[in-house]
Amino acid sequence: MNFIIVQGDLLSQPVQVIVNAWNRNIIPWWLLLPQGVSGAIKRKAGIQPFRELARLGPIPLGQAVKTGPGRLPFQAIIHVAGINMMWRSSERSVKDSVQNAMKLVIHNQFSSVAFPLIGAGSGGSRHEQVRQWMTDALQSIPFEGEVRLVEFRKEL
Repeated sequence: MNFIIVQGDLLSQPVQVIVNAWNRNIIPWWLLLPQGVSGAIKRKAGIQPFRELARLGPIPLGQAVKTGPGRLPFQAIIHVAGINMMWRSSERSVKDSVQNAMKLVIHNQFSSVAFPLIGAGSGGSRHEQVRQWMTDALQSIPFEGEVRLVEFRKEL
């Protein structure tokens, strides 16, 4: 695996698929005011990925599902349930989210993926801790492509 940590905008990464740090998908998306990664995706992709997501129903904590990219230039969006019903992330939810997202990447034969820091925003975990959890989870995954961990920084 070619693993790199970059600073920038998840939505401008040169990859085939991106990961959306989502929730358990129990509350209808249209009742939420998506923030962070999800808010940026909704603004640029439109609502189609979220409509697809709603049809998939509840997502168990740490699991991942795939939707189309809407108006984004990617082949798909993988949504992970990285936060619990109390809007908190944990080591287990983050690591499971990474591993299950990568299962979808491998199953769909994507060669590149970009992750945000899952659970570091509204999930309440420290960025440094999430970075370590994600790095640890990725180390055990056999993957020949590129994995980008994107730490958000507004682009000028």
